[in-house]
Amino acid sequence: MDAQGRGRAGDNVDPADQWVFDPNTGNYELRLDPAGQAAERPSVRKTPGSRRAARNAGAEGGDTDTRPLPTQRGRRGGRAAEEADERPSGGRAERRGGRGRTAAAAAEAGRAGRRKAKPKKSVKKKALYWTAGVVGFVLVAGCGGAYFIYQQLDGNISKVDVGVENDAVSDGPVNILIIGTDARSGKGNQGYGDAGSVGHADTTILMHVSKDRTNATALSIPRDMITDIPNCPTSQPDGSKKTIPGEQGVRFNTSLGQAGRDPGCTWRTVEKMTGLKINHFMMADFNAVKELSEAVDGVEVCAAKDINDPKSHLKLKAGKHIVKGEQALAFVRTRHTIGTGSDLSRIELQQQFLSSMIRKMKSSAFSSPGKLLDISQAATKALTVDTGIGSAKKLLDLGTDLKKVDIDKITFATVPVLDNPDDPATVVLDEGKANPLFQMVRADHTLSKGKSKGGKKAAGPAKKAPAERVRVDVTNGGGPLGAAQETVDWLQNTKAAKLSTNAGNAPEKLDATRLEYAPNQADQAATLADWLGLPKSALKKSSQDAGSRVPMKLVLGKDFTAPGTPVEAPTETPDGVQNVNADDKNICAK
Repeated sequence: MDAQGRGRAGDNVDPADQWVFDPNTGNYELRLDPAGQAAERPSVRKTPGSRRAARNAGAEGGDTDTRPLPTQRGRRGGRAAEEADERPSGGRAERRGGRGRTAAAAAEAGRAGRRKAKPKKSVKKKALYWTAGVVGFVLVAGCGGAYFIYQQLDGNISKVDVGVENDAVSDGPVNILIIGTDARSGKGNQGYGDAGSVGHADTTILMHVSKDRTNATALSIPRDMITDIPNCPTSQPDGSKKTIPGEQGVRFNTSLGQAGRDPGCTWRTVEKMTGLKINHFMMADFNAVKELSEAVDGVEVCAAKDINDPKSHLKLKAGKHIVKGEQALAFVRTRHTIGTGSDLSRIELQQQFLSSMIRKMKSSAFSSPGKLLDISQAATKALTVDTGIGSAKKLLDLGTDLKKVDIDKITFATVPVLDNPDDPATVVLDEGKANPLFQMVRADHTLSKGKSKGGKKAAGPAKKAPAERVRVDVTNGGGPLGAAQETVDWLQNTKAAKLSTNAGNAPEKLDATRLEYAPNQADQAATLADWLGLPKSALKKSSQDAGSRVPMKLVLGKDFTAPGTPVEAPTETPDGVQNVNADDKNICAK
């Protein structure tokens, strides 16, 4: 490389070598002036002709590649360009002394060294984390926080305005929607997916990070699940807005691409399904898997048996393998020779791949600044994101916030589904398992591998009143429309609590369901709390007894979903929900 490309031609210093690891901080620091190097001459500044002079000087030395490295572009006062300007245009004899300077130039440099040079500030390396498509969930370690790196990476990122402008970082829990599309357009995507596909939601993962950043859950959503897609406002190329009509009873993957739907439509579909408020989305295509797996020098995967899938062209012997590029993409796309041959089996492969990539990133991504830059380039080129995180700086801020989660506290799970009796090619939501799972995630409870041992029962006195004595007025203070009447019908017809009454809407909205009762109604409260699965925090006891015909007051809050569904979130993964821990190294495709 020439002077401009290498940073210092005479020193043969690679830009990556300018990042020096500081054992005191655990970070890399950018060192532009190695020990013993004379301070650069303050009077010399890069002019519009400096770049051209640098190229010419490099050409005289016999180098032909004069393109600047990404880390050198846009840097002010670069020593390479300055030294190139200081070189004469004559022959080799003039360049033999010292580091290619003439005697006059060396003397001038010595005088400059005696001047008090303005000290350069080192730039602390920070970690850049993000997620992208099927491989985007990976918490990728990015490159340094230098401005010229931000500029380079910003140009890689594509953005879509979904009509929601959230801050990159928030104080509460974080929900990031990860979308991998099957679009065939774009470099590296030819030959994959359906030839006529407009780019559907082929792979979708909802990543939830708890408010205290102690755990994260990644919910894989089957693409062939039948669901309802709400009306979706989209931004058109001419700047106008267009609302795409919703549909009922259609495949989940059509929430993107179909009828002109953008990622905001998938965003709204997932919010409606799970009850989780999404903060950001990240989307990538087939090429992202190939590029990122190459950037990390391959990802270890495991096959419990030989795999030979003519559809994905994946051929693997039983055992562990390192896959990257085309082979990595084939691994996350294969399904015909593993498990049940369905998309659900492919989801398990994707979870294995992502878990392994996370471990690889954690163990080796910081091995060198050059490796960080390679990963940063590959990931940001793969990304399409919402405007709230539409820059490298915003991604850095988000990643710095989320990196607190330990790898052994990251769990992958698949949204539970059942075979669709009306169409064997699709599945339907298993509400009996899915609702407690969604409730658990909304409550920031980490998923566990053990089976439930019953969990905590609703708080209250051990003594319970019989159903015919439970007298309660039910009001709706934030639950679903019609929840009060639905609850009364359920109490009367299912639980034989005939003294329950619909008292209409509550005077105020509540985030959490509340049961108000008098001391002499404690046994009634215990019965009702048990039926509804109310936590201790929902029970509010007054100071005075009530009359024999005075009812308790049940106010349904925003946390109420339906009678029969516990308001208190479970603390362990519901039975039958497929889940794996990201730190489990012994997972093999069966």
